[in-house]
Amino acid sequence: MADYTVDAVDKALGLLFLVAQQPGLGVTELAKRSGNTKARAFRLLETLEQGGLVQRELGNATYILGYKAFYLGAAASEQLSLARLAKRHLEEIGSCSNETVLIRIRDGLETVSIARWDSTHAVRIHSEIGNRRPLYVGASGKLLLAYAPADVQTKVLQGDMEKFTPNTITSPTKLKKELSKILTQGYAVSFAERTSDTVSIAAPVRDVSGEVIAAISITGPSTRMREEILPKLTDTILDGARRLSRELGYIE
Repeated sequence: MADYTVDAVDKALGLLFLVAQQPGLGVTELAKRSGNTKARAFRLLETLEQGGLVQRELGNATYILGYKAFYLGAAASEQLSLARLAKRHLEEIGSCSNETVLIRIRDGLETVSIARWDSTHAVRIHSEIGNRRPLYVGASGKLLLAYAPADVQTKVLQGDMEKFTPNTITSPTKLKKELSKILTQGYAVSFAERTSDTVSIAAPVRDVSGEVIAAISITGPSTRMREEILPKLTDTILDGARRLSRELGYIE
């Protein structure tokens, strides 16, 4: 089996975790414990320091974690907490709809799936945890884009947008109108924008500050998610999103 590991990255990560586990060591000791030469350890630590992941303490030339490492830790903690708290709500929404229920978060100009509940139907929409897609595509993506900072919206609207299906919105003018509509109604709907013959409805999940930190959605084949049952499914996903938001500390 092919090994695609990048040695320098692997060694740098090893040093990063070593600093996290044993802060306050100097380059000589870090080199020894990580199996690097002193010169290589120094170069890797310099790279990590420039990236804000480690910090050299002045005076004694020892290393501790940098401020960006704490960003990573906080983000990981938040996502794990969200996925853990969401489990019961995913199951409740799933039991009401028997369609796939997903939670997606924004990561730059993409969305990432972090939790799901799978429909029991033989024909269902399946999405792996960690699945990524562009921010402008689908109900969850459009919703997260609608609530994203202005600079993120500008990057998406001015960037290249791939057309996955005939329904994918790639016109900046049409997408801006869609985002405005989402903010007005408080939810997003997608009709086969990423994958043919699928329908998705997404609602915002808010944290204690009121910030939209995720989108929770119901997704299924268009043969089952027909026009006449969409209002009921919309109420279901909005109610589930509100309950999860309240558990995260949000007060309406």
